[in-house]
Amino acid sequence: MMPFSLGLCFSVYYYHSINWGVSIVFFIAMFMFNMVVDMLDNYNDYYHADSKSYQQKTNIIGRENIDPKLVRNLIISMTLISAAIGIWLASQTGWAVLWMGLFCYFIGFGYSSGPHPISSLPLGELASGFTMGFMIVLLSVYLNAYQVFAWNWLSVGQVFLLALADELWISNLMLANNICDAQEDEDNHRKTIVHFIGKKAALTAYSVKNVLAFLVIIVLPFLKIAPATVWLTVLIVPFVYKQNKLLLQKQVKTETFICAVKTLLVGALTYSITYIIGVLL
Repeated sequence: MMPFSLGLCFSVYYYHSINWGVSIVFFIAMFMFNMVVDMLDNYNDYYHADSKSYQQKTNIIGRENIDPKLVRNLIISMTLISAAIGIWLASQTGWAVLWMGLFCYFIGFGYSSGPHPISSLPLGELASGFTMGFMIVLLSVYLNAYQVFAWNWLSVGQVFLLALADELWISNLMLANNICDAQEDEDNHRKTIVHFIGKKAALTAYSVKNVLAFLVIIVLPFLKIAPATVWLTVLIVPFVYKQNKLLLQKQVKTETFICAVKTLLVGALTYSITYIIGVLL
């Protein structure tokens, strides 16, 4: 939701362009496919888990006694619907949407499918942050300003910087999840980034990325990528610092993973709201 709104706001602020109809249709397709990825992740984890305890007590399908066939049918139907919407969007706005959409689908399905899903590899954080952060913002910008958007390094670079804070927070969500699940991942033979660099380095990376997110936001108005109102985002620094500190002190999924969730929600929401305020002023 936040990357989508950020792209829409940038289109208005920088390109003075907005296409409400296309944006609403894109939001529906995006929301549906996001649900597909979440369901597919749980579906594959349920069937491929080496631990019976994880399958029956941790995974939502086993824990809530959900019929796996229902989950599978929902995955198929919602994928087909979102794909059909994507093809229609491409036919209306340009085939660049098709290629960007195919990339997102590739990452989405590869995230939890196959013998070596992306979520179980050290590239998981990069893939999730880049796709859910940058690619969603880029698609949102393009769909709202496709008549004037130029495919060059400057335009794409501006969108990348615009989306970078969200990218960092989104990737940190997965990093925090992997930190908290370190032992469980080892038991299920998942080789995440935490397996390679260790918890201490992973926690350091988590903290550094939170700092970088704010530094990027501070720089954006100087580059004419965002209104000066986004500087108000720094007001949540104490909140993020507190959540960061709690995770550093204890890495327990049921107790402190929520700290990363709160950081993402509050950070991305505040960033989007302060951007919207600047657009409206």
